[in-house]
Amino acid sequence: MDKRDRAVIFRERLASAMERQKFTRSRLAREIRVDRSTIGVLLRDDSPRLPNAQLAADAAAVLGVSSDWLLGLTNRPERPGDIVAAAMAMGPAERSSADAKLLDWHREAAGYKVRHVPATLPDILKSERMLNWEYAALRDEAPGQAIEAMREQRAWLYSGVSDYEIALPLHELKACADGTSYYDGLDLEVRREQLTLIATTCRDLFPRLRIFLFDAHQVFSAPVTVFGPNLAAVYIGKIYLAFRELERVRALSDHFDWLVREAKVDARHVADHIETLVKA
Repeated sequence: MDKRDRAVIFRERLASAMERQKFTRSRLAREIRVDRSTIGVLLRDDSPRLPNAQLAADAAAVLGVSSDWLLGLTNRPERPGDIVAAAMAMGPAERSSADAKLLDWHREAAGYKVRHVPATLPDILKSERMLNWEYAALRDEAPGQAIEAMREQRAWLYSGVSDYEIALPLHELKACADGTSYYDGLDLEVRREQLTLIATTCRDLFPRLRIFLFDAHQVFSAPVTVFGPNLAAVYIGKIYLAFRELERVRALSDHFDWLVREAKVDARHVADHIETLVKA
C-alpha cells in the first residue's frame, strides 16, 4: 500500500476510534503523553502523516483497538487478545442446571435450532423426583434450584420459539431402565416415571423436539450444546468452553450432524423405543 494511502486510512480510523470512545484531541494527547499538536498533525487531511511505531501502539492501546487496524493491515478493529476472548470463553459451570448462563444462552437462541448432547439424560426432560435424587448430596437448596431451572427451560421448550434436537447414547436410556451405572440405587418407580416423561414429551412436541439415539461403541460425543449459528458450548465438568467464532460453531454443528446420521434410532421411533424399555 502506498504510504499516502496508509496515512489516510490511519487518520480516518484514528478519528473514528476517538469519536467512538469519546476522546478529544487533548485527552488522547494526555493519555499517550504527547503534545496536542502532534495529534492535530496526524488528523490533518491536507498533510497526511504516519505516526512512529510507539505512538501508533500507544494510541491503539488507549482507544481499545489494534494498531494493525489503525494502520490498515486488518479490517478487524479488535485487539488480537479480544478476538480470541470473543471467539472462545471459559466460564464456571455449576453442578445445578440453574446456572444463569444456560438460561441466557437458550433465550439468545430464540428462533434458531438448539442442538444438545447431554452428560446424562437431558436436564430439560428430567422429572422432579429424578432431580431430587441427583442433587440430594448437594446443599439443601440445590434440588429446588434445579427443579425451578428445569421448569423454566421446559416452558421455553413448550413455547415453540426454537426447534430442539438431542443426541443421546443408547446406553444412557438402557442404564436408566435397568438401574445400572449412573442410576444404580435409584428406585424403579422413579426410573420408569422418568423414561415415560421423556417418551410422552417426544410424542407431544415432535417434530419441534427430536431425539436421536446413537451407539457409543461406534460414535462418541462429549457434552455439547449448539445454540443456533452463533454460539456453541462444551461442558467439561467444572467449566464451559463457549465458542462464538463462526468456524468453531460450524464445526460443532457438523459434529452433531454426524451423530444424527449415525443414529441407530431415529427421532420418529424414540418414544416407541423408550416405552419398550419401560415394559421390559
